[in-house]
Amino acid sequence: MSKRNLFILTFALTCISAFPLSNAEIDSISRQFELDEVVVSSTTTTPHSVSMQTLDGQALQTLNVHSVADALRHFSGVQIKDYGGVGGLKTIDIRAMGSHHLGVFYDGIEIGNAQNGTVDLGKFSLENVESLALFHGQRNEIFQPAKDFSSASALYIRTRRPQFADGQTFHIVATMKAGAFGVANPSLLYEQRLTDNLHLSLNAEYAYATGRYHFTINHYTQDGTLAWDTTGVRQNGDIQSIRAEVGLFGYLPQGKWHLKGYYYQSERGIPRAIIRNVWTTDQRQWDRNAFVQTNFTNTWNCYSLQVNAKYSNDYLRYLNPDTTAVYIDHSYLQQEVYLSLANRWTLFHWWDLALSADYIYNHLDANQYGATNHDRHTELIVAATDFHYKWLMAQASVLGTFVQDVSQTANVSPAATLRVQPYLPEQLYIQAFYKQSFRMPTFNELYYTDGGISNLKPEDARQYDLGVEYQKRWQITDHRSQKLDIDLQAKVDGYFNQVSNKIVAIPKGNTQYRWQMMNLGYVEMGGVDINASVHCAWSTVHLTASGTYSYQRAMDKTNPYDPLTYNGQIAYTPWHSGSATASIEWHGWRLGYIFNYVGERYSASANIAANYVAPWDTHDLVLSYQVGIRNKDRSADQLKIAVELNNIANKQYEIVKNYPMPSLNGKVVIQYTL
Repeated sequence: MSKRNLFILTFALTCISAFPLSNAEIDSISRQFELDEVVVSSTTTTPHSVSMQTLDGQALQTLNVHSVADALRHFSGVQIKDYGGVGGLKTIDIRAMGSHHLGVFYDGIEIGNAQNGTVDLGKFSLENVESLALFHGQRNEIFQPAKDFSSASALYIRTRRPQFADGQTFHIVATMKAGAFGVANPSLLYEQRLTDNLHLSLNAEYAYATGRYHFTINHYTQDGTLAWDTTGVRQNGDIQSIRAEVGLFGYLPQGKWHLKGYYYQSERGIPRAIIRNVWTTDQRQWDRNAFVQTNFTNTWNCYSLQVNAKYSNDYLRYLNPDTTAVYIDHSYLQQEVYLSLANRWTLFHWWDLALSADYIYNHLDANQYGATNHDRHTELIVAATDFHYKWLMAQASVLGTFVQDVSQTANVSPAATLRVQPYLPEQLYIQAFYKQSFRMPTFNELYYTDGGISNLKPEDARQYDLGVEYQKRWQITDHRSQKLDIDLQAKVDGYFNQVSNKIVAIPKGNTQYRWQMMNLGYVEMGGVDINASVHCAWSTVHLTASGTYSYQRAMDKTNPYDPLTYNGQIAYTPWHSGSATASIEWHGWRLGYIFNYVGERYSASANIAANYVAPWDTHDLVLSYQVGIRNKDRSADQLKIAVELNNIANKQYEIVKNYPMPSLNGKVVIQYTL
């Protein structure tokens, strides 16, 4: 039986199992319908997953961040690659494995990109985001699509769902942000209760920025002497974008469903690397991303069904009119169809089984000379089991992936997770997981960029993780009988990762545009992630502090005969990095402090002075005030005003070499909620 026929048979079985023969009465008392993952940063919540980090709405307000990429700086083990300021490309690297090994899920369904395999997280605003959750390995949830099991790490972006108090029928949130670099960013959110079980959400946002800021950049020779320096104004960093979302949310006695439409369009300049006093460029990029997706989840006694479907249409055009190098005017149109069926059977209250099957179709059109259209069919099947009893939780899964494009690829990826609570009265957990995964070469790596190789092998990854988490909550009463509530959470994770058949780009000829893709790399990564937070509430005063620290050793093991690169720290991976936040809230006032630090790095595996990238740190402040405004028709509308100061030490730094970041800058945010 062929791999595709095997997948069709399994998919058909999951469809049949979706319609139980018994018409048993729904037991609404013993089982309640399941919501999507609800992630909050409360320190008293029992851990839902090994190596999970979350930020919810309250924490996001303290951090004065406005895009998903900016928020992820406050997760341990995460490195952001930012190519310059407001409109620059922003991707993330998780535990030095590369951005291709991260799955990004928007309201439970992955954002695909078969062309280049990465997602520009700078495009995703936090204006309508309720929570972010980052998982190393995968979620400790077997009732999910097969695609959720396929990535080495996963980021879940959950948008806001309408919630109404008794008597409320609608919400309106109007926000205006303005600040340095010509930033103007209005947005509007409207939520309507259509019926008790049907809610509507509409959200629109416009963003504009010139992206112009002053910078100073210095570069030194290997002996430490100054080679050249440049002072100027960043050029071609402008951006103009619109985003619109519409959602319908329905609730059933034993389940729920939602339908979401998304549209994003932007035009931006692409800042050039600053090398020897040259940084002017006319490079432009146009993006248009649209998708429609739906989810249905329901439970019948001991059986649960989840259905997901999505269609996406993504257009990208890149223009480099500089004829002195290579004139480029390339456009790409991607289309994706995604279907998923997930099934779960509860055999006992402590034992669940799951079977999921996904199908993905990708099609890419390109206007390059000699380029042909390309198609990819991907089928994923996963079987999983979950055992949870008192102090023990154990999960295991086996994922089969079958890909057909220029060749046929099959892969089997097992994973296992264990969590132990050695002393039940205390919230102390010992957690571990092992996971295998792989990532297919992208269409760019196979066919384009003047160096695609059609016989590239997939990258193979293995992950090992061991962690300890402790949570504690206690209450202190002073001599005036006022109570001080303290919540503490601390977590330490050690990990070891291996990536083989790593796809690398080798220069071809004497231009930077011509590259050849090859399977050359083998990398070993080991490190420690530490996270801690404390929240204190006393009367009307709330104090919150948190911190993260990461140590990473990511060694290039590709060529033992190359003394420059062998055992070298791979590109843009610091040995040390971390962040810290602190805030105090009193009677609607909130003052927050944010610190970020990234240690020294190299821009290539050859750890020589010419590739050295200096460490950097930033200090930010945010002051906000929120007040209720009484109205006749409602109890209180809310007005919030916030003032932000970023990089208050006015330091010049680079995240990517030769791409200077902004120095001191500020922003004002006004938000009205009714």
